[in-house]
Amino acid sequence: MTDVQGTSVDIATGDGTADAYLARPADGEPHPGVLFYQDAYGLRPQLRAMADRLASAGYTVLVPNVFYRHGRTPIGEVPEFIDPAADPTIWRRIGPVMASLTSERAERDADAYLRYLADSPFVADGPVALTGYCMGARLALRTAATHPDRVAAAAGFHGGRLVTDDPDSPHRRVEGITAELYFGFADQDASMPEEQIRQLEDALAAAGVRYTSEVYRGARHGYTQADTPAYDRQADDRHWAALLDLLKRTF
Repeated sequence: MTDVQGTSVDIATGDGTADAYLARPADGEPHPGVLFYQDAYGLRPQLRAMADRLASAGYTVLVPNVFYRHGRTPIGEVPEFIDPAADPTIWRRIGPVMASLTSERAERDADAYLRYLADSPFVADGPVALTGYCMGARLALRTAATHPDRVAAAAGFHGGRLVTDDPDSPHRRVEGITAELYFGFADQDASMPEEQIRQLEDALAAAGVRYTSEVYRGARHGYTQADTPAYDRQADDRHWAALLDLLKRTF
């Protein structure tokens, strides 16, 4: 592990300016880049801590506020410990914000995030990796599909709605992905039941995509997020091992 420097940065996009967190080794040298896609609760101390941990392993990590069209972080009031069961208004506030991030907007934003990494003096030349959590897994899969020349690896943890009836469902757009993929699903996750996991796996296999798909038994949706009741230390440790192993194989 190495010392880490974390800073707030701004990213110019086609629709404005996205605030973001950039974590990198403190040596000032370029390192492989990782685009880290947030969960629904947004850019906050928990995600900054995760980015710092990843940077300490030798990566330059960018965590954009994907909800920037609604303002800078934080978007609304986010408690230190996020428990929707105790405060049902949390999802009533977040739901419309999530819905406003259409696939078209997300793809335009990915262009800007990847361009920022390519232009950064702290990012090594070459393709980058992606990791995403909850809705971020969906964004990671889309970005791997739309930027095959820029993405060497992509991981998604407790991802939901990767398979839907929508013609634009992420699982329908995996042809052309060249990155190696890893998915760590939670078996206690209504947003990605077993049948949908199988449909995603079938689509990836049919497209010839290199992937690993695992189900973390006993884990709930959100198992990596220590500021929520869903946090599961064992599943989180497994996630870190899988993510770091993927990055070592592909960089």
